[in-house]
Formats: sequence, structure tokens, C-alpha cells
Amino acid sequence: MAATSAPTLVPPRQRRRLRRRLTDGLGWAVSTVAFLLLGAATVSIFWAIAARGAHALNLAIFTQVTQGTAGGLLNAVEGTLLLAVGGLLLAVPPGVAAGIFLAEFGASRFAPVLRFMSDVLVGLPSIVVGYFVYIVAVVDLGWGFSALAGAIALAIISLPYITRTSEMAFRQVPADMRDAARALGATDSHVILRICLPIAASNVLTGVLLALAISVGETAPLLYTAGWSNYMWNGHLTHEPVGYLTYAIWAFITEPFQSAHALAYAAALLVSAFVLVISIASRMLMAASRRRSR
Repeated sequence: MAATSAPTLVPPRQRRRLRRRLTDGLGWAVSTVAFLLLGAATVSIFWAIAARGAHALNLAIFTQVTQGTAGGLLNAVEGTLLLAVGGLLLAVPPGVAAGIFLAEFGASRFAPVLRFMSDVLVGLPSIVVGYFVYIVAVVDLGWGFSALAGAIALAIISLPYITRTSEMAFRQVPADMRDAARALGATDSHVILRICLPIAASNVLTGVLLALAISVGETAPLLYTAGWSNYMWNGHLTHEPVGYLTYAIWAFITEPFQSAHALAYAAALLVSAFVLVISIASRMLMAASRRRSR
């Protein structure tokens, strides 16, 4: 009677190697599927916006103001730039200063409190920020719907993003450069302004551009603060509402008129183009900064 052969045992090292390969393959497969799904969703969104918005674009969009549910979007384009840039002017100085404090003086007892407050602002719904500014600025201070109230709301939303990106940018500055500057007698202010800031400037600017992209796409807080206007801005910071592109998308798409739909599609295309250009610019700055650091 023939003897049965004993089963071949796989060495433990080979089993671990096989398990590692299976795990890596599964991880790569899941990542590839997720990337393809995300890419398909992004392309489909931009394709739908571009296909409808391109037909709606014409010279009147950039040369005429909105006339009810017709006309152009010149007032909305101007108002969007006004509110976004105004929000940055209010948010960049305190945001960068807070990032510098967290990066350079993180051992302070106040630093965890500031970082916690920044995290809370990131998670706070934008419509709640708009409601807060509405109560304080529009009602209590009596400013009414205005560019300043809208810019303050966008500044509050942008502030934590600028703070965090500024903190990370300053933390990437090599500690040896700080130590060398202090060894030569430089004060903390000289180290921050003369050494760290020039090196971190491109990364800080990247965070500012990302905050600008977020501001361009906001709607809810501006409904409570900026209102809406069919006219061009005449220079008043208060007691005068302003138009903006996201309002045209939100309001005109539900109107039963083809002209209103065309304005909504054109506004959606312009907002998407603004965000895309800003995102590409921020990526280019980040890539350039990495090349310089190498």
C-alpha cells in the first residue's frame, strides 16, 4: 500500500510575504476604484456645468447688469470679487498672525485654546456664521445688507484655513536657520520677519488662495449679510446690498423663465472657472515651493 505524502508547509516568512502582497493589492485596487469614481464625478460635474454654461455665455453677461431675470451678470461678477477680496483683507492679517503664534510659540498655554477655537470655526456651518453676522452687523449695528457685512462673514469662514496653512508653512522652516539667526544676535521678531516669513511666503499664499476659492463659492452666509442688488456697487461699505454669482445660481435656477436659467448656468460656469483657476494657481505655488526647498 503506497504511503501518503505529508502536506507541504509554507514557511512563516513566505506566508507573511504573501499576506502582505494580498493586502497591498487590495489597497491599491480600492484606491484605484475610489480615484476613478472621484475623477468621474468631478469630470461629470464640470462637463454638465460647461455644456450648459457655454451656451449661456455671451457679451451681455460681462457688459450688462441683471435686469430682473434677464440682462447680464456684471454686477454679480463685481460683487463676488468685492466680497471675496474684502474677506481676505480682513482675514489674512489675523490669520497669518495666529499661524505664526501657533508655530513659533506653540508651548504657550494659550496655543491649545487658539488651536481648538480654529478647529471649531472649521466645523461651524457657514449659514450659522451668516446668521451671527446678520444679528450683530445687519441688525444691531444697523448696517443693513452691505458689502462690509458680507466681507466680515467670509473673513470668519476663511480665518481658520489661513491660520492652519500659515502654521504648517512656518513649521516647515528648518529649525537650524532659526538657531543660526539667534546665535548671531537676531531677536524673535527679526527671525520671524526676516528668516521665516520669506521662506514660508509661498505656502502661506497657497492657503490664502484656497481661502479665496472657498469664499467665491459661498452662498448661505451672504444671503443674510450681502443681500442682493441688480446694480453696480457705488462705493458704500454699509447700507447698500451687492450682487454676487452664487445668488444668481440659487435664485434664478428655480424661475420659470429661460433667460433666468441662462443666467444661472452662466453664473455656475463663472464660479467653477474662478475656483478651478485659483486651485490650479495654489497647486503651482505649492509645487514651486517644494522645488525651491529641494
